[in-house]
Amino acid sequence: MPELPDITVYIEALEARIRGARLERVRVVGPFLLRTATPPVQAVEGRAVKELRRIGKRIAIGLGGDLWLVLHLMIAGRLHWRERDVKLSPKRNLAAFDFTSGSLVLTEAGSQRRASLHVVEGEDGLRALDPGGLEVLDADFASFSAALTRENHTLKRALTDPRLFSGIGNAYSDEILHRARLSPVTLTQRLSREEIERLHIATRQTLTEWTDRLRAEAGGGFPEKVTAFREGMAVHGRYGKPCPQCGAKVQRIRYASSETNYCPRCQTSGKLLADRALSRLLKADWPRSTEEMESLIARHRA
Repeated sequence: MPELPDITVYIEALEARIRGARLERVRVVGPFLLRTATPPVQAVEGRAVKELRRIGKRIAIGLGGDLWLVLHLMIAGRLHWRERDVKLSPKRNLAAFDFTSGSLVLTEAGSQRRASLHVVEGEDGLRALDPGGLEVLDADFASFSAALTRENHTLKRALTDPRLFSGIGNAYSDEILHRARLSPVTLTQRLSREEIERLHIATRQTLTEWTDRLRAEAGGGFPEKVTAFREGMAVHGRYGKPCPQCGAKVQRIRYASSETNYCPRCQTSGKLLADRALSRLLKADWPRSTEEMESLIARHRA
């Protein structure tokens, strides 16, 4: 799922291409994409783009008459910049927004259609779509600490909760926790002040550095290689590969359709966190350390 760095770079690319341009036509192909009926989507046609905003992981395009198009790309949605009135294939194309300067095309990979489009009016309409999470890059330590410890969740859950923090998802939360050298399953209300300070610094540094990196990668062009798995990430998507800091093999906790990646040596004092599926299978044989895991693997291969 595109997160704060990806959405920021998308918005910067759109600023250069559609701010001041007139939206001539909206073509919705995906039957489940549009989630609102009032105002009708046709109401935005013929209006000029006045402003662009990020609302959590959403992209908000403000047009004349105080109308807003709000896009949520979810996991597999992506944006592409094409020539005006580009032809659409219903297989992956969900919508096209035809501006005087070109066409913005929304695609979604896979069979599940989770991306969404809302048409709303005014600030009240935008607020209704905003989960209200803290903007970490604008927040001081006190505000960050208060949001983090408001409820007693695991660090992974807290960082990815849009009601607590804005724009952070599965990928960058892994990178943040690795940089902070904190376990993803540590409970937020058990953290020391020093640990919260480390996390605050790591969060700001990780999001800023990756935004700068993605911006440089786009090089003024439209970002076409938006992915959750990037070369240069320390742990996310790197299960079984060496940690760039200590060389230990990156481990994971799998749940539903996603997973948490971490370094046991850097983040959990060498302890392996129980993977729900494997720990149920192995029960009492679940290894407590990376050394025990390696020994178990060796025995099964023998």
